[in-house]
Amino acid sequence: MDSIDPAFFNDDTVRAALAARDVGTVYRLLQRIGVTQRRIAGLTGQSQSEVNEILRQGRRVLNVEVLERIADGLGVPREWMGVGYGGNRPQAPVVEEDEVVIRRGLVTSVMAAALRQKLAGVRESVEPFWLPGRSVPSRLGMVHVQIVRWAIEDLRGMARRRGGQAEAFVEATRRYTPWLGVPASEVVTAALEAALSELYTEAGWACYDSGEDGRGCFTRALRLADTAKDPYGVANAALHAGAALVRSGHPNDALKLYQLGKFHLRLFPPRPSTPATVPVDDSWLPILTAQLNRQSATAYAVMKGADQADRYLGEADGDWEPQHAFQRAGADLVAAGVQLDLGRLEAAEQCAASAARTYGEGHHRRGRIAAELIVAEVHVRAGEPRGLELAHQAITQVSTLQSVAARRERLIPLATALDARGGSDTRELARMARRVATTRI
Repeated sequence: MDSIDPAFFNDDTVRAALAARDVGTVYRLLQRIGVTQRRIAGLTGQSQSEVNEILRQGRRVLNVEVLERIADGLGVPREWMGVGYGGNRPQAPVVEEDEVVIRRGLVTSVMAAALRQKLAGVRESVEPFWLPGRSVPSRLGMVHVQIVRWAIEDLRGMARRRGGQAEAFVEATRRYTPWLGVPASEVVTAALEAALSELYTEAGWACYDSGEDGRGCFTRALRLADTAKDPYGVANAALHAGAALVRSGHPNDALKLYQLGKFHLRLFPPRPSTPATVPVDDSWLPILTAQLNRQSATAYAVMKGADQADRYLGEADGDWEPQHAFQRAGADLVAAGVQLDLGRLEAAEQCAASAARTYGEGHHRRGRIAAELIVAEVHVRAGEPRGLELAHQAITQVSTLQSVAARRERLIPLATALDARGGSDTRELARMARRVATTRI
């Protein structure tokens, strides 16, 4: 079968789509030059139905082996799609494993924690080690637990302002995990395990936001929370792991995690607090339950399940009152994404604009920029005059973030909306969006 003309891949839009692993856009561009679905299937070793799903249904290709096969079949270097780096392959903070095995491992971890079973067969990809030159306490007290929590707050603040921060969070896990081997009372050890569970959860999310695989961190967070008998830690890790899975193309696996997370919360408190458990405090219960429901709505919206998405959004708002404006802004931002996925542009804009206004009054730059990207996409899709101006502003702003996830999740759909609008100015903005989305940070 004849290969593709190499000149096709010199186009900036094609190169940007390859770098973003946006296989659907690559295939659509191939069709524009007369390459049929059957020929694409023959070149890439896929079935024609698979090619059609990618083109018509927007299915993302995540499996590294399939991406390598596509690159080889199209005749482009694998590194153009971020695979096959050879000796120069970037080192992520976790070891790569089979996609299905890792996702099942996360669900198994939550299930095992729910049933208080011994966790077996789930590989931990992040292993702590003693850092040279670091002093370790001879005995732990609650002040050391507070030090870990202060570190979490400081790092979380940086992530809100700048995005990313995977390296800083993973470094923190390496610094504080060895404290588990230091003598301490039962209550201090349980409190440290709960704090480290939260640190590993934040590290997993920071890895995802930085474009790395953080699932090993989530698995470790679940183990620590289960050991501490901390239902908040289990549910919180399930929430963040699920959110990463939804946008990675696995909403069904995410829903399993959300359901199991809520199962844990229904068991809280399972028994009177003892010296070996974390002190009972249920102030976070309605907040975390609402977040799990809201993220469930996101998963259903991705799958175009409007009725289920609406139901979970209603449940999220039913018994929950935000403690401060930024909690409300976070809820509005998630709701904006749900409405956008369901094609409800007016509702999406209202929620996103509300979130952007609130975030603009604090240090939540990442949240504000994500909300502004949704507003820009709505205006572009609706064909409104200010769409191009808002798109340019949002693209410029997101380029200042260290968030790979925000760039890919929001800029690629914005670029697609700009392409659909037509015109030389919009095409240039679309190229700009894809260029920013694929620029290595």
